[in-house]
Amino acid sequence: MTIKLYCFGESGNAYKAALTLELSGLEWEPVYVDFFGGETRTPEFREINPMGEVPVMVDGDTTLSQPGVIQDYVSSKSGKLGGSSAAERREILRWQFWDNHKMSSMAGLTRFLMNFLPEDKRPAEVIAFNQGRLKAAYKTLESELSTRDWLVGDALTTADISCCGYLLYPEPFGFDRAEWPAIDAWLTRISETPGWKHPYDLMPGSPADRA
Repeated sequence: MTIKLYCFGESGNAYKAALTLELSGLEWEPVYVDFFGGETRTPEFREINPMGEVPVMVDGDTTLSQPGVIQDYVSSKSGKLGGSSAAERREILRWQFWDNHKMSSMAGLTRFLMNFLPEDKRPAEVIAFNQGRLKAAYKTLESELSTRDWLVGDALTTADISCCGYLLYPEPFGFDRAEWPAIDAWLTRISETPGWKHPYDLMPGSPADRA
């Protein structure tokens, strides 16, 4: 049975789940969610996910939301991208929790405020505050990647996929790869992984589609 992932191209959190599925080798297909048209707030979508968010994964009788949970399920089912030991799996979780709190939450919000709100409604002080927090997160990531190729172990894992979720998007939100050479090299390694796809190639929906 084909796994279904409810998603849309602009969502970095959905990208984490979609890229994990794509690189796992499992059979899956995206189901487009019209976030900007309000679909996640509809009763029909809330029946799938009461939290009203993407991504949502449906695999037969199993329905899961939250990207880290989906990544863990996919890596367990496929035997890929989940580390080589219990200790590595815990380290993966550590980086996923860190990313959710320190980086993706700030990056997703800041990118939305800077690119998907009308220009006259963009709160400059909030954006500047968020970018300051993001810079601190980039420093942590840069320091870790200056001594190793991957965040956990010696191969790509869902820790890397989680932490790169927003950093591969083209829209500006205060991240310049040229300023962070270790992160830049890491993102290149990820994008050179066989089977890798850009978020707008992997999931339906992009700013160009709405232009």
